[in-house]
Amino acid sequence: MKKNTDTFLRAFATGIAIAIGGIVYLSCENRYLGAFLFGTGLFVILSFGFNLFTGKVGYAVENKPSYISSLLVIWLGNFAGTALSAFLVLNTRICCIADKASDMCDTKLADSPLSIFILAAFCGLLMFIAADGYKTITNSAGKILAVFLPVVVFILSGFEHCVANMFYFTLAKAWSGKAFVWLMIMTLGNSVGGILIPILRKGFIKNEA
Repeated sequence: MKKNTDTFLRAFATGIAIAIGGIVYLSCENRYLGAFLFGTGLFVILSFGFNLFTGKVGYAVENKPSYISSLLVIWLGNFAGTALSAFLVLNTRICCIADKASDMCDTKLADSPLSIFILAAFCGLLMFIAADGYKTITNSAGKILAVFLPVVVFILSGFEHCVANMFYFTLAKAWSGKAFVWLMIMTLGNSVGGILIPILRKGFIKNEA
């Protein structure tokens, strides 16, 4: 129980960090600058050891089946953090960014399930690269590049990130049965993309001394 509480709280904090990234992205007129600044959220998450679903799901390949329950707690914590943050923003003077979020959500919900899944898979792949890069790269500059570059790429490419969309859907007041189904497809796509590299590297030939 104590472990689940810690997992949830770290995931809840992650939801807030991702929401802050979404807020600054929506607030920037320059989409390139906004995409870069969105990476601040992921940098905070990885630096403080918080729990981001798309950063953790790839490690399901290397863990016991019980790890799946931890991923569910993380997903729920991410949802709670993003939703609360969106609600708070709607009660501030910057609530006008909800209009931009609404336009984004309309585009997402008008897309096909297959397109959403594929775009989410690419995003999941990039998020694992970011999380694993930060974890394994020892050079400080390399760590920063590992975090920010994948984020900029996924945003400018239009890939789908389930946790970011939790924030956008809530901010835009766009929740519906279809929106929830689309979020599940995004979650599945992020998961498939996230486990791709871990699965492939199980078959890599190890360097022999």
